[in-house]
Amino acid sequence: MTNAADLPAWAALPTALLLLLGAGLALTGSLGLLRLGSFYDRIHAPTLGTTMGISCVLLASMLFFSVLQTRLVLHELLIAVLMAATTPVTLMLLARAALYRDRSEGCDEVPPPPPPLPSSPDLPGGSPQTQVSAKVIERT
Repeated sequence: MTNAADLPAWAALPTALLLLLGAGLALTGSLGLLRLGSFYDRIHAPTLGTTMGISCVLLASMLFFSVLQTRLVLHELLIAVLMAATTPVTLMLLARAALYRDRSEGCDEVPPPPPPLPSSPDLPGGSPQTQVSAKVIERT
């Protein structure tokens, strides 16, 4: 496999600590998924635990392979960027889908949808939202 025994102590200690910290954060997120009550509470813990946990594991991997190969290894940065971009988006999409489902089923635990913007008789062309949409269409 790899020559992990050849890893110097100055690199082995931070690598091990980062791996333990990353595993602990992922475990905390998993426990939050099991322990928290509602769906909306549950989706926050795994996303935070996953994002921070994977960051620590990727840093440990970068350190480990950079020291062993005596060159800078940056492949993990692509993984980190993709995780940082996709995890919050996935959280938002899941939350919005659940909110839509709960509102359409008439669940009392979720707030009602916001009312539409009123149209103002003082403004020609309707509400401010309508005017902004019209200006965007005119520019294109």
